[in-house]
Amino acid sequence: MSDEEPGGDAGRRAESDGASAASADGSADALTHTDDSGDVQMVDVGAKPDSSRRAVARGEIRLTPETIAAVEADAVEKGDVLATARIGAVQAVKHTWETIPMCHQIPITNVDTEFAVGDDRIELTVAVETTGKTGCEMEALEGVTTGLNTVWDMVKAAEKDADGGYPDTRISDVEVVEKRKETVGE
Repeated sequence: MSDEEPGGDAGRRAESDGASAASADGSADALTHTDDSGDVQMVDVGAKPDSSRRAVARGEIRLTPETIAAVEADAVEKGDVLATARIGAVQAVKHTWETIPMCHQIPITNVDTEFAVGDDRIELTVAVETTGKTGCEMEALEGVTTGLNTVWDMVKAAEKDADGGYPDTRISDVEVVEKRKETVGE
């Protein structure tokens, strides 16, 4: 199986462009990442025009108020939690194509990360921009989830209970909150 096998022009994520996948007979229920024999393949986006694209995702991690206070005071033993999580988020964006099967490697032109610290949670928003033939929603989602996982890793000693569990810690509400696409040259 090769990455060069034809996969139609439905795009990396048919739903990301508002188009449904179409089979050779025109029906809208064909899968874009498998062929008639069930083999998995990367979608061919070569014929698509380049577009300027932006996707924004967000999510949050719930923590105890004591852990939040330690993060804000830069008193977590492992170091600066938010700076480390920012690096993790950006690295995840850049390496999304290596972790999600059939995801194209795209040229990342910008990544913005923003943290909002509340009394019992940290919210992370990641905005990703690219110019190319396919969207960047997966990259934004990977940035959010890895950034939040990095927060968890940095504070896990403070969050553990007597049994070694994490009863107050959870990552939730990860979602794409914005996406846009503008054809280059229009």
